[in-house]
Amino acid sequence: MKTIYFIRHAKSKDLLKGESDFERSLKKKGLKEIKTIGSYLKLRGMIPELILSSCALRAQDTSLKLSEAIEYSGKTEYFQELYVAPNQEVIEILKAQDDSLENLFVVGHNPFLSELVNILSDEHIAKIPTMGVVCVKFDQESWGDIEKQKGKVEFFIFPKQFDYYLPKQIRAALPR
Repeated sequence: MKTIYFIRHAKSKDLLKGESDFERSLKKKGLKEIKTIGSYLKLRGMIPELILSSCALRAQDTSLKLSEAIEYSGKTEYFQELYVAPNQEVIEILKAQDDSLENLFVVGHNPFLSELVNILSDEHIAKIPTMGVVCVKFDQESWGDIEKQKGKVEFFIFPKQFDYYLPKQIRAALPR
């Protein structure tokens, strides 16, 4: 069984005149989103064996801060393709992963991330919000086979779900 956690980067600063989209950094709200989602993932024992991330600054920062939040000290690989590339190129990156790995975090951007989830899974998700996580499980033993059968969406979470009810274990992990 292979599992991919598709994660959209956290809330980023608005694009300023003359600024490159590639170099946008995270807002304070984005850092809070990472802590909320990171606390949930850590509490549930959802730690990746490898993180694949876009090399855009906001995705790199999300990957780094999320790694800290879940106490992940493993490897993170950065790909230009996760910033802007046809979906099939990204699928080929996923299919090329070592079969000894069972679960991956893929940190990227919309609309491509939502499209990728829709191509590879049994559900349609219109838009993954910032710091949203869609967990897709594949009943395959090899990453090379993930396109042979649609994966099953196990859960879809995002920070606004925790605005009204924040479990005490997650609340305790957040800064005051």
